[in-house]
Amino acid sequence: MPIAAPGRPAGMPGPGATGTRRGSRTFGLPRGLGGMAGRIAALTVGQAALMVGAGLLITGPAAHIWPMTAEDRVDEGLEHLRTGALTTVSFIGSEAGNTLTVIAITLLACLGLVFIPRLPMWRQTAFLAVSVALQALVFLVITLSVDRQRPHVHRLDASPPTSSYTSGHTGAATALYAGLAFLALSRMRGPWRRITGTLLLLLPLFVALSRLYRGMHHPTDVVGGMVNGGLSLVIVGYALFARPEVIVPPAGRPERAVPAAGHTADLPGTVTVIVNPTVTRLQDQQALSAVLERHGHHRAVFVETTAEDPGAGQSAQALADGARLIVVCGGDGTVRTVADALAGSGVPLAIVPSGTGNLLARNLGLPLAPADALDAALRGAPRPIDLARIEGDDFPATHFTAMAGAGLDAAIMEKTGDRAKSVLGWPAYALAGLSSLTTPPMRLTVRLDGAPALHRTARMVLLGNVGTVQGGATLLPPARPDDGLLDLMILDPHGPSGWLRALTTVLLGRGGTPRPTPLNTAEGGGGTLPVEYFTFRRAELRFDAPRPREIDGDPVIPGSRLTVKVAPGALNVMLPPKEA
Repeated sequence: MPIAAPGRPAGMPGPGATGTRRGSRTFGLPRGLGGMAGRIAALTVGQAALMVGAGLLITGPAAHIWPMTAEDRVDEGLEHLRTGALTTVSFIGSEAGNTLTVIAITLLACLGLVFIPRLPMWRQTAFLAVSVALQALVFLVITLSVDRQRPHVHRLDASPPTSSYTSGHTGAATALYAGLAFLALSRMRGPWRRITGTLLLLLPLFVALSRLYRGMHHPTDVVGGMVNGGLSLVIVGYALFARPEVIVPPAGRPERAVPAAGHTADLPGTVTVIVNPTVTRLQDQQALSAVLERHGHHRAVFVETTAEDPGAGQSAQALADGARLIVVCGGDGTVRTVADALAGSGVPLAIVPSGTGNLLARNLGLPLAPADALDAALRGAPRPIDLARIEGDDFPATHFTAMAGAGLDAAIMEKTGDRAKSVLGWPAYALAGLSSLTTPPMRLTVRLDGAPALHRTARMVLLGNVGTVQGGATLLPPARPDDGLLDLMILDPHGPSGWLRALTTVLLGRGGTPRPTPLNTAEGGGGTLPVEYFTFRRAELRFDAPRPREIDGDPVIPGSRLTVKVAPGALNVMLPPKEA
């Protein structure tokens, strides 16, 4: 097993080293370009049809219906508000969506994505360039199909020979600046990440308001432009990045050992850092090495996961070598794999979140910056938390740390590829969710702790050791990772009112209410509530047909059965000291 030189993880090239790092991330374009282009083309035809149809409706049957009847008053009101300062500001906003400005910024951004990073970011380049071009193509089709006069007010710019519907400036600005915002939010780190993303997202709105102020468009024209640009981003982003991969947990511990570059068996206990190189940057690994040095761990061993061995083999080897501490650096899937290998061993685990969800780290209150998370963990002490042991048809028993489920959430995970998560971050789940809302309801039988069976229909079932997900939303309010219990949510909304009640329940949380159990929940053909909560130690779920399933965010083979049992205190996790 490789031993790290002071200040540098093992296997990491030193100054002047050349070559490609093992397991490094690739940023090439996906295979199957023909199929991808076909999907984009088909969806673009639908986009154009939708936009043209909306334009013909606005200029035809709906022209005398509110809010179209109020648009002239809006245009006239903005004309009366004009001042010298506002006119200057609106000129800047209008120019931000000008054709030449958009082309120049797109070209510069694409050149930067190709030449500035260590590896060219071809996917991100294609995402931005194709999105901008696509909205322009659809805009041309719209202007040729929908004839709408510009507002009857004094216009501050020369009128181009195109229809007022849609706003080309606004559409181009949406595709460009919102596309840059997604890239910034997914690639940048530090305090400027959110600020930069927010400012970029506000630019299309600034352009839209400027075009309205200058008398160039009706309100529905700029709204149409934003929809056109946004649809282009969704279509291209989905085609480029949504490449799901279904995995099957290994049937047993991998026998492959990590290649050795030194001897550690004679050390009185080592620190092993298991790194997922696809989500952990080189500079983050260097920062982690520095943190370990500060805490007195001078000979930490860094090993990388691979597609064939996502962490179980490395963990088993570390235990065999007498590791006194294991650090895992990766997303929820890597954390789950390593935790599964350490279950019951007593060896403490330090979690360094580097993925998209980082659900266990969030719920344990760890910082989400890698170096800060490791520093906080090493300043603390090991504390036991629960794991959940899960098995089902077509996959063997394993443990999960955060959540598992079937139905809607699993369908979303299936449609969210690693590339989408690495580029877009958590918004990738929202994009996949749009195409998963049609997931049909399922019939299931639930048996909790040996109680009589419950029969339900559901869009989704979620089993959790923790309750909070990205954005601070709490799906399982009662869940705690150290209470010796697991929690179940059954989601079964019917119609718009049911979805509204379900969203209200989830968003507002139910942490202050008693937790339902099988003893106080109605049996029979199904509950009447859109959301039901249960707690349990052992659960058996059977579905009417094979359904999508996921474990800690990783899709597994669809099946018709899940059995989940709590493993109290099975994992020792390094946690910072509790504040007084």
